[in-house]
Amino acid sequence: DNQFRWLTPQKSDIILLFEGSSVLAKWQDEKIYYPDYEEFCTQTDAAKYTFIYVLSVDEIQYFLAMRKGEVLEGSFQGELSDAKVHEEYQSELDGYDFLGVNIFRSAVPKYRAFAAITAYHLYGWYRDNRFCGRCGKPMVHDKKERMVRCMCCNNMVFPKICPAVIIGVTDGDRILLTKYAGRTYKNYALVAGFTEIGETLEQTVEREVMEEVGLHVKNIRYYKSQPWSFTDTLLTGFFCEADGEQDIRLDKEELAVAEWIERDKIDQAQDSYDDLSLTNEMICYFRDHKDV
Repeated sequence: DNQFRWLTPQKSDIILLFEGSSVLAKWQDEKIYYPDYEEFCTQTDAAKYTFIYVLSVDEIQYFLAMRKGEVLEGSFQGELSDAKVHEEYQSELDGYDFLGVNIFRSAVPKYRAFAAITAYHLYGWYRDNRFCGRCGKPMVHDKKERMVRCMCCNNMVFPKICPAVIIGVTDGDRILLTKYAGRTYKNYALVAGFTEIGETLEQTVEREVMEEVGLHVKNIRYYKSQPWSFTDTLLTGFFCEADGEQDIRLDKEELAVAEWIERDKIDQAQDSYDDLSLTNEMICYFRDHKDV
């Protein structure tokens, strides 16, 4: 339940505290855990924090903890964070460490990872909207909607959600798989990109495929969507077919690899799968369904 409410955390509610691109958490019995409010308050000065309700899963409520008056500077790398990004951060809570948010790809249970990913999205938005972009005055948290408001000029700012597409380009029993250039994520992915202003999602599909691999496409079909809060994104998945010439012309600034992979060779091509991303779901869907 992610309907916004203005609530105060209770003893058993979960607290999510971020530093840069890392989250305060611990691994225990191969699962991820976060401190509850009672535990957090016994080992930190809770008066220094603002606690913002994020969402609830069953009866458990999740809150984002943000230090009052703190201006956060530096680089925030989203899902690209690795061990070196968060080595500088020290935990005040016994048994907890700051772990790079890329752990959410493999963290279980998935609902607990999803709650933290969503909180990370909000953490970045609150971090970047402390002051009004219209008049420069401090923004305040609205108590009825998930937004921040300027009390001087009445400017209202809502969470940033960037539309983007994930594209399964197919040719009969082949699908076009790619690898990003300059990313820590090294597995195969699909052609992807953000929607430009004044552009439909279908036009984004056509443009991104042409820009990244130099192919025309046809028969564009919607698959499903997924929030991807690592990058403030709402992903929309499409399948489409290569139209005409199928020789790949690679944009080397965006991609390191782009190649056609046969349906029955997908398992051999992938080093590993996660069951978190829409990208891997679409790759597996193509592998398992002959009618795509």
